[in-house]
Amino acid sequence: MGISWKSIKVSIGFFCTLTLTQFLATNTPVQAAETVVVRFGLFAESIPVADLQKAAETGEFPSSLNLFTRRLSEQQRRTLIGALRMRVPLNVVTISRLLNTQIGTTILNDLSRAVVRKDQSGAKALRASLVLGSTAPQGLSILSFITAYPSRSLEINLPQAFQVAGSLNNAFWRTQQFMLAISPQLDPAKPQISIPFDPSQPGNAQVQVLKLNLNDQKRNRQIPADIYWSTSATQEKPVIIYSHGMGSVRTDLHYLAEHLASHGYIFVALEHPGSNQANTDLATKGKVRLLEPQEFLNRPQDVSFVLDVLEKLNQTTGNPLQGKLATNNTMVIGYSFGGGTALSLAGAELQIAGIRERCQNKLTILSLGETIQCVAQELPEKTYQLRDNRIKQAIALTPTTSLMFGETGLTKVQIPTLIVAASADKTTPALTEQILGFSKIPSPKWLVGIIGGTHLSVKDPSTTLDQVDKPNTPLTGGEIVGEQAADVRQFVKAIALAMAAQLTPEAEKYAVFLTPDYAQLASTESFPFRIVTEIPPQAIPVGKQ
Repeated sequence: MGISWKSIKVSIGFFCTLTLTQFLATNTPVQAAETVVVRFGLFAESIPVADLQKAAETGEFPSSLNLFTRRLSEQQRRTLIGALRMRVPLNVVTISRLLNTQIGTTILNDLSRAVVRKDQSGAKALRASLVLGSTAPQGLSILSFITAYPSRSLEINLPQAFQVAGSLNNAFWRTQQFMLAISPQLDPAKPQISIPFDPSQPGNAQVQVLKLNLNDQKRNRQIPADIYWSTSATQEKPVIIYSHGMGSVRTDLHYLAEHLASHGYIFVALEHPGSNQANTDLATKGKVRLLEPQEFLNRPQDVSFVLDVLEKLNQTTGNPLQGKLATNNTMVIGYSFGGGTALSLAGAELQIAGIRERCQNKLTILSLGETIQCVAQELPEKTYQLRDNRIKQAIALTPTTSLMFGETGLTKVQIPTLIVAASADKTTPALTEQILGFSKIPSPKWLVGIIGGTHLSVKDPSTTLDQVDKPNTPLTGGEIVGEQAADVRQFVKAIALAMAAQLTPEAEKYAVFLTPDYAQLASTESFPFRIVTEIPPQAIPVGKQ
């Protein structure tokens, strides 16, 4: 006898409901909920919370849940068990603050459409269960969220839940559709070049690291900086300065810093105090805000301040860097949120009016990168120009661009720019954050595609150890990092060295490594690479659909 439509819907609903509640528990009672009720039209099926707790404890779904789980694959079962066991490291103060922001309130209102309540207080109920769930001894989790829900049952409207869950991170799914649509245009052609040497191999210079703790007294910013250099460094080569991602550290690209320094470049990795890992750790404890809108301005100003300091070091007698720092010939590299910083320094204009309009509702469809950009709507002015003329070239690795630069901000970029996009990036989805914006940037420019790469694939393995066993959700997880992403890091080393060399007398020698043919030669079975200087005209309408 075939399985009924109702059973299929209930099974899918079980998966969808837990996906949705996982999202709720990672962002934002008189009675404790004892059941989760899945409603589909006139049908309703109940899932006892006690059975979910048993599954989390034992790693196996009890027989009472067979109706919901028997059609799930083994991988889906493991994913659900992992979701039930996941703990969110945010205390009650932090959860309350996040939910009381404009962004938090908007997300709750969007998600409440999937919750069935006669009193129409879905958003308030979700807020209460998130806050109370975070006070549980084990911390906030899907189970503590459900049991804190202010009713005997948490009722989910299945069609609405499908709609909400299906729209989570809309830009990521649009990117996947775009990649399928243009894949025939990406078929590899036989490379027509020979490679004179391998730019991914280290140079001959012995790398040293000078650690500085800088104090910008005017802005009350303490800025640590690591300077990778060698005795072979000269002013013939540009200074390379690096801006890290949101909630991260200056060692994000440690492998790249050492590689470029081994070839005689000076690589300066600074840390932004308002958006680094230390700030995020304080935010999770409720001591500071996760991201202040002023950080969109502070980050480029941090880079400019560090360049000011380097100018002074270059003229300081006895300093090992004296006479080696070509600060007026700087290349900036930025990753993720730092990619947006790099583009601001390159001349891209922050445009706030469009952010305010875009971030008013339906925030559940946004990626994490888009949600971060929504914070900028609190800035008072309509536009901001943060260009630093000492910067002559930019590399932006999976940058944030879609909201912060509005419709025309990227057209104001004034220097050669290379953008890196990863096709499986959930945090800053390639289509909306890199591909569509790339078409607005003036030439010369390069778009580098890492097919199969994820948001963290370019990072140093030492900074992605927390990804082990992380649940794969519509917003996060599923990252390809560490040894699995070794090919990606090798390719990044090659193209970054080639870009840096464009500011030296050796520009022509390295230009071959910025061509489509080189990308084909460097491609591996796991990661096909692509380089283009223009988006194919026939692909742009597909991307905007």
